[in-house]
Amino acid sequence: MLVVRPAGPADFDSLMELAVLSGRGFTSLPEDEQTLRSRLDLSEASFNANVAAPEAWYTLMLEDLEAGDVIGVAGVKAGVGLKRPHFSFRVVTLAQSSPTLDKRFDHTALVLVNECAGWSEVGSLFLKPERRKGGAGRLLAQSRYMLIGLEPQRFAEMVLAELRGWFDEDGGCPFWDHVASKFFRLEFDEADMMSASTDGQFILDLAPRHPIYAELLPKEARDVLGRVHREGEAARAMLETEGFRYQGLIDIFDAGPTVAARRDDIKTVRDARRLRLKLGEDAYGEEALVSTGDIGKFRAVRAPVLIDGETAIVGRDAARALQLSEGDMVRVKA
Repeated sequence: MLVVRPAGPADFDSLMELAVLSGRGFTSLPEDEQTLRSRLDLSEASFNANVAAPEAWYTLMLEDLEAGDVIGVAGVKAGVGLKRPHFSFRVVTLAQSSPTLDKRFDHTALVLVNECAGWSEVGSLFLKPERRKGGAGRLLAQSRYMLIGLEPQRFAEMVLAELRGWFDEDGGCPFWDHVASKFFRLEFDEADMMSASTDGQFILDLAPRHPIYAELLPKEARDVLGRVHREGEAARAMLETEGFRYQGLIDIFDAGPTVAARRDDIKTVRDARRLRLKLGEDAYGEEALVSTGDIGKFRAVRAPVLIDGETAIVGRDAARALQLSEGDMVRVKA
C-alpha cells in the first residue's frame, strides 16, 4: 500500500535522492544539503503548528509501506512572496496604432510582476520514474488538496502551481539561453540553485525593469513561452482536472507557465467530506481518497470505502496505514 505522510529530518537521504533524479530546472528540489535539511526542519515545524501560518511549508513523502521505500515528494507552501518577492513575467498585449497610416499593431511583451504575493502554492511534485503508474502520481497530487481542505484558514484564497518550462533534449533551456541569461550573466544551474537557496535578492537586483518585446526574441525563445516540460504534461493535466487554469504568467528563468485556482473551488478541496471512521472488511466499497482528520497527523491513502450516511467504512489495512482507529474522523474524496 502507498501512503502519503509528512516529511521530517529523517527523510533527508530519500529527499536528496529524489532531488538528484529530478534533473535540471526543478527549482524546488535543489541538490543542496543545507537547503533540503532546512526544508525538512521547516516541514516538521509546520505540521506541528510551530510556524506562523503564512510561513509554513508542508513537505509530503509518498512511501511504499511494503518495501519501506520513499518513491515521491510533493509540497504545499502556505504563502509565497512574503519575505522575498515572487517574480514572474506577465505575457501582455501592447496595442499601438497610427491614424496617419490607418494601421494597428498588437505586440506581445513580457513584463516583470510580483502579482502572487501572499498566495499559497502547491508544487515540488516528483516521483521516481519507474513508479509513475498505477495512480501513484494522482494520490500524491491530490493529497496536497486534502491537506489544504483540513484547515483552509491556514492557506490563502488563491493557490498557484508553477510548471517546469521547456528544455531541449540536450538539456539546454532556450528561454534562459536567449533571454534570462542576458540579465543574470550566470549559468542556469547556478541561478537555479541561488533561487532555491538564497533570499532571492539577486533577482530583485538584476531582473529587467522594462517590457521585453517578444518579436525581438529569437524564434527558439518565442516558441517556448508558457510551454511545459515534456515530463510536466501529466502534472498539468491533473492540475487542470482540479480546476487550475493558466494565468498569463511565466517563470522568469525557463518560461514555464503558472496555473492557479481559488482555494475553495479546487475540486478535491470542495468535494471531500468529513466522516467518522468505521472498520470493515478490506476491498469493501468503491475506491476513494482517504486522509486523516487533522493536519498534525496527516496521512492519505487510496482505498475501498463504503460511505453510509456520516460514516466511512474502511478496511483494516487502510486504517493501519492511516494510523487511525474506529471512531476517528477522516476526510474522503470519492
